[in-house]
Amino acid sequence: MDSADYIEVALRLANADLTDVEAVRAALHDEPWWADRLRDSDLPLLREVSEGLRRALAAMMASDGPAQDETVRAEINALLAAHPPRPRLSGHGGHDGAPNWHVHVAGPDAPAVDEVAAAAAWGLAQGVVAHGTARWGRCEAEGCSTYYLDTSTNQAKRFCSPRCANRMHVAAFRARKRA
Repeated sequence: MDSADYIEVALRLANADLTDVEAVRAALHDEPWWADRLRDSDLPLLREVSEGLRRALAAMMASDGPAQDETVRAEINALLAAHPPRPRLSGHGGHDGAPNWHVHVAGPDAPAVDEVAAAAAWGLAQGVVAHGTARWGRCEAEGCSTYYLDTSTNQAKRFCSPRCANRMHVAAFRARKRA
């Protein structure tokens, strides 16, 4: 995995439905080596990490200034302290005998929940390093509260997905036609 993948893990966990382990597995579908090993007993820890991620994301969207920066720093550092990454180089999964070099954030025998927590904490920290705090947002679509990272050129993203954007634009169009 690279830093962009870990950012995605952080966002997926922050946005995940944590009511049961199947919902978490669905959110982490791109990481089956974690998702398939998660258990019901992992849910309390995943909820705790998700809450910390959401607090940090909410602080990033609050008004700019030193207080906001300190809150972001404190929330992310608390996550990193509670779920420290323990990086290790891996080369499995390559093709034609060449290794697929990447970094794991937990030891080979670590429980999946520990690696998910460390990956999410590391991903959010790396996201702030790479993108700052101004590019994070929360979907403005009615009924959606999904967090996202705006990597668009003009930094004008308002919705988490084309689906939400289209839904809101169609609703606005229909409201204008009625008026």
